[in-house]
Amino acid sequence: MAALTVEKLMKERREILDMTLLAGAEGVDRAIQTNEIFRPGLALAGYTDRFAYKRVQVFGETELTYLASLSPKQRTESIEKLTSFPVPVLVVTKGIAPTKEMMEVADRAKVPLLSTRMSTTDFITRLSTILDNVFAPSITKHGTLVDVYGVGLLYTGKSGIGKSECALDLVERGHRLVADDMVKITRKAQSTIIGQSNELLGHHMEVRGIGVIDIEKLFGIRAIRLQKRVEVEVRLTVWEGGSQYERLGLEERYTTVLGVEIPVVTIPISPGKNITVISEVIAMNHMLKVYGENAAEALSKRLSERIHRQQMTMDYLESDYE
Repeated sequence: MAALTVEKLMKERREILDMTLLAGAEGVDRAIQTNEIFRPGLALAGYTDRFAYKRVQVFGETELTYLASLSPKQRTESIEKLTSFPVPVLVVTKGIAPTKEMMEVADRAKVPLLSTRMSTTDFITRLSTILDNVFAPSITKHGTLVDVYGVGLLYTGKSGIGKSECALDLVERGHRLVADDMVKITRKAQSTIIGQSNELLGHHMEVRGIGVIDIEKLFGIRAIRLQKRVEVEVRLTVWEGGSQYERLGLEERYTTVLGVEIPVVTIPISPGKNITVISEVIAMNHMLKVYGENAAEALSKRLSERIHRQQMTMDYLESDYE
């Protein structure tokens, strides 16, 4: 990932964040190193022992009112102490004009001073979303991601096993392709990973024997999604007679992607097996489990109760001598 500088943030997000450069133009190449944001109230008051100087420094009405209450000399000293740390950028919100001392110190220290007309809360919320996306951990995984009935199924398996063909059949049945061959997966929250297509590949798909096809052009805009939460991994393997495969579904198997645990279903491939229908069943069964319904566990419970009742009846009859 390329470093996020103040200049790059302004160039790409100027309109969204409604930002204007007021001073410190020589420091726009400073790097923003974290997705966290800081309001430097205590630092302005002189307490810098726990000053989070690596974060974007946001000055709201409270901080600016405090600075306005100081004498010009005290304002200069306060800002100079803050900018003596390698802070990436200072942002003044609500369109409030910063003090003359603040602009002069920013120019001398070569620290970018920006202004936005947005409220402090709205600016922090919007900037946090942008920085979270920039700094979110991500990997690229070989596979195919399809939205099936609203469930993100990530197909994995060795090259040539039929991942793309399965996805193509699902698209033909009305489901939506997210990415084929190279899936970029990003962790957006503690338990959420989002998959999207490679920027260069887009929604193109390689089908052996045909070549590269454009899913959006062939099937229309409804056949694709830009991104989708990855909820289940479907591993396609070649059928082996001596291997053991899940028959009842009582034992849940999981895999971990970027620290997020998701269920994994292994499907053995053999001639005549309809992987498309099985994929739809996997998606619907996953949603039932999300809603608290587990068919395998319910069946096991009913069988256990039936066996228990039969055993109780047999014990009673054996002890009945009338």
